[in-house]
Amino acid sequence: MSKSLLAFVATAISTRFRVPLPQIQYRFYCSSPSHPSSNKLFVGGLSWSVDEKSLKDAFSSFGDVTEVRIVYDKDSGRSRGFGFVIFSNEDDAKCAKEAMDGKALLGRPLRISIALEKARGVPVVVPRLSDIGHLNRR
Repeated sequence: MSKSLLAFVATAISTRFRVPLPQIQYRFYCSSPSHPSSNKLFVGGLSWSVDEKSLKDAFSSFGDVTEVRIVYDKDSGRSRGFGFVIFSNEDDAKCAKEAMDGKALLGRPLRISIALEKARGVPVVVPRLSDIGHLNRR
């Protein structure tokens, strides 16, 4: 969203709901580096029947796999279709990514990328119009 559009929306909300216009600080995030380096791989496209052992077995020929984690749905307990493989060094992870990306595991093609850490910071809170609408009622 452009700065001018953000300023317009903020002004419209401020005017409509008689809320003081806050000082807005704009922060633009660049895309991730073109060649991130990490020993942690994101593995997507997993079959629901893949378990940690079969995933580790598929990647262990590329180097020392220190950890394998498949992400499961909290409610159903079913695999969400992706997981992570962590190698002891970056070179092994890079080799595994290049060799396994697009290859099938238990009948499903894998989508592999270098896993990036989640950005930790102050969460952005955007009020819903229903949350600030009560300010306009008298």
